[in-house]
Amino acid sequence: MRVEETVEFRRKNLEENTGICYSLRAVLTMAEKFDINSLNAAQKQAVQTLSGPVLILAGAGTGKTRTVTCRIANMIEKGANPKGILALTFTNKAANEMADRVAGLVDRMSARAMTVCTFHSLCVRILRQDIGRLGYKENFSIYTGSDQTGLLKRLIMEYGARREKLEPGQVLAELSRVRNQGLGIDAIEDTLIAAVSKAYMRELKAQNAVDFDDLLILTERLLRAYPTVHEKWNKRFTYITVDEFQDTNSLQMSLLRQLVGPEHNVCVVGDDDQSIYGWRGAQISNILDFESFFPNPTVIKLEENYRCTRQVLDCANELIRHNAGRRDKTLRTNKEGKHPVRLLAMPGSEEEAEFIADEIETLRARDSLAWEDFAILFRANAQSRQLEMAMREHHIPYRMVGTKSFFDRREVKDLLSYLQMMDNPDADLHLLRVLNTPPRGISPTTASFAIDWSRDNKKSLWATLVDISFLSECSTRSQNCITAFTDIVTHYGSEFAASERPFVEILEEFLKEIEYEEYISRTCKTEEETNRRLAAIDDIKVALRQFWLPGHKLTDFLAGICLDNERDDDDIEKKSGVCLITMHAAKGLEFPQVYIVGVEEGLIPHTRSVDEGSLDEERRLFYVGITRARERLTMTYCARRHRYGQEERCLPSGFIKEIPSRMYEFVDYEKLMKEPVSQDEQDDFFASIRSMLADD
Repeated sequence: MRVEETVEFRRKNLEENTGICYSLRAVLTMAEKFDINSLNAAQKQAVQTLSGPVLILAGAGTGKTRTVTCRIANMIEKGANPKGILALTFTNKAANEMADRVAGLVDRMSARAMTVCTFHSLCVRILRQDIGRLGYKENFSIYTGSDQTGLLKRLIMEYGARREKLEPGQVLAELSRVRNQGLGIDAIEDTLIAAVSKAYMRELKAQNAVDFDDLLILTERLLRAYPTVHEKWNKRFTYITVDEFQDTNSLQMSLLRQLVGPEHNVCVVGDDDQSIYGWRGAQISNILDFESFFPNPTVIKLEENYRCTRQVLDCANELIRHNAGRRDKTLRTNKEGKHPVRLLAMPGSEEEAEFIADEIETLRARDSLAWEDFAILFRANAQSRQLEMAMREHHIPYRMVGTKSFFDRREVKDLLSYLQMMDNPDADLHLLRVLNTPPRGISPTTASFAIDWSRDNKKSLWATLVDISFLSECSTRSQNCITAFTDIVTHYGSEFAASERPFVEILEEFLKEIEYEEYISRTCKTEEETNRRLAAIDDIKVALRQFWLPGHKLTDFLAGICLDNERDDDDIEKKSGVCLITMHAAKGLEFPQVYIVGVEEGLIPHTRSVDEGSLDEERRLFYVGITRARERLTMTYCARRHRYGQEERCLPSGFIKEIPSRMYEFVDYEKLMKEPVSQDEQDDFFASIRSMLADD
């Protein structure tokens, strides 16, 4: 067949299967960008196996994302309908990265037709169409962590649980645990937590709101209970890919089984050796027992590591083989490193932090490295304090993962609460936040009276505020203030609902009328704080400006904000400096120079792992930490460490004994400090300093 005939055949095949007219240029572009010969043998097999269930065991640093994106591109090249391709991830960042990389391999129309999103985003799409069958309205609100906490604080007060020192986090953790296991609230043994949980669920339903667990639970219920809905979504997606499959829980697995059609064209990608989220519900059995969910799968192992040196991988492989029941695989690499893995024995955490800071300074100067090349991994948040102090003393810029979120800023929460309330007035939590913000004469006493009245009369707070019977029991001043508030919210809520002019214009007019920005300026102590808070308001305006098109719904904008905020940590790639990061947060990242501190009993593995029977997961966590290193890995343990205000004696982690001593270089801190600096080291150091000064 001639080249022209081949192109024409592909064009016709694509048109017949997708209903989208691809140009000759688009097909040629696709063929040029997608090169299967750039993959290794295992990756090629994964890319070419498109039918039936497929399990890709992707070890650390084995090119998982490239393999998955090339596989999706191959589907399209073979004639698959892009509209029928679904790729599920756990974070918006991962979804965006995958979508961008696929877009680089296929034509623009195909890239736009596919669905690449998180589990929760997919659930929102499904529920927006069919949640009415479950007794909700389609414009439901989504409660995020801070919203849930606010509601639970109020309920805890109402139930008198404050005297019992019950925290919202305890309720959320227990409620999430039983719900994700498919159990009812009656399965909660603590009667007080069970009572507050039931009230919480009632409040959400009354406010036409759902939380993140609800998104999964209600979607799975919808697909399971309504055959027409089930059939619609089965036909919608013919090829499903799930990334980081080892992190799925039982509910997500059930949801996946509902989504997968009879052809079982499902591909899951993950690594049981990197399953480290059992404490938040992840079921490693989903990947270990994949054959019991989708029979006769093709199992493909990606074992060629492109990240780490041989020295690092040898340690990682020796460690992880001590886990029983894992899927057998051994990572290999052609990358012979220049540096041995080191294990340093330190007197205490102060010396540990000081040594690392000093060495980072030296290596950066000597080897012309960037601050961002270095990462310090730790098991517990409490370990970071000493490290931060050392960084500051050495004037080393550093970045911490998990700093205060943009969406937790006071002014941002205020604006989003106003928008949420105008979109769904029955969402009591959002209404309460802004009821007297800025101050408008609605006192706390009036607010409390409104809450009591709404509960007694089984109405939402908004319905209470507009109820003539309630208003008649208020003072004339309170009546006027409440009416002014409800009138302005109703007016601008109608403007947003009509979607006839840009949302940002509506918001700006609203903020001007309530004098919100003036209120912010009055409450700030410094000009810097004022500018920072006003800049945050501008960021919300920019987001609204970019989102709006005629006919777009405010509901969808708010849903996107909630989903962006819930799962993703701050993007550390946008920050500069040495990275101080927990071992859990480090998963998926890599750095040239890695320090793992506190490799001690009680930290790695954590004390509670023995009681909880999660020693294997702690070993996997250590394995994840080790495989973050691209070039140099240093592990440290201390003889003593301060905990809870007291100094404690420490023992090196038992995991160290599982790595043969020939695979690492043991360094004693006391001996190291006594060794004189060699002339070569001095010459290299000062030469690098002169080079840096010359560059400046």
